[in-house]
Amino acid sequence: MTEETRIRDDIARWAKSIFERGLTNGSSGNISARLSDGRVLVTPTGASMGFIDPARISLLDASGRLISGDPPTKEVPLHSAFYDTRHGAGAVVHLHSCYSVVLSVLPETDPENVLPPITAYSVMKLGRVKLLPYFMPGDPAMGDAVRGLLGKRSAVLLANHGPVVCGKDLDAAVYAMEELEEAAKLTLLCRGLSPHLLTEAQLGGLVKTFDVDW
Repeated sequence: MTEETRIRDDIARWAKSIFERGLTNGSSGNISARLSDGRVLVTPTGASMGFIDPARISLLDASGRLISGDPPTKEVPLHSAFYDTRHGAGAVVHLHSCYSVVLSVLPETDPENVLPPITAYSVMKLGRVKLLPYFMPGDPAMGDAVRGLLGKRSAVLLANHGPVVCGKDLDAAVYAMEELEEAAKLTLLCRGLSPHLLTEAQLGGLVKTFDVDW
């Protein structure tokens, strides 16, 4: 099995899992993965994540031009921004997951750090998550906003839209996205309850040990 065939199958498998668990719905959300030669596989525009045909996944060259497959998601500039600025980024996942979207619209959410340090794993897998402003879906300015972070964030939350996470490979990106949605849920459940958050010393240990973007 070639690298391209394997990753096509992995994208379809993860997309189906994400859809069936209700982490995104309808034709929302998109996934991409970068091949070792710089080409990128990305889910097509208007496609339901629950029914991705591996053979129809869009194949782009390193500059973002469509080589084969269906027309790609309109969020390609968002994905490209992570690949261009995050060293070692091998996959990007963007969803419209419920708890993350709720967190993105609440006025008390800290735009510089949307997730309080409730668990070690949210810190380890995500680092500091920044809230970006609202952009119309497909607006290339979303990619510009990510580029403006200069590769310092592996995860962002788009206001009134949803989370975007990159990882070294597809598994890592999906796991981090799952952690973001769970951390968003915990954050909302803890609102008004004065939870004991990780201390500065505990945070410092995680940042140092796991080389976290904090």
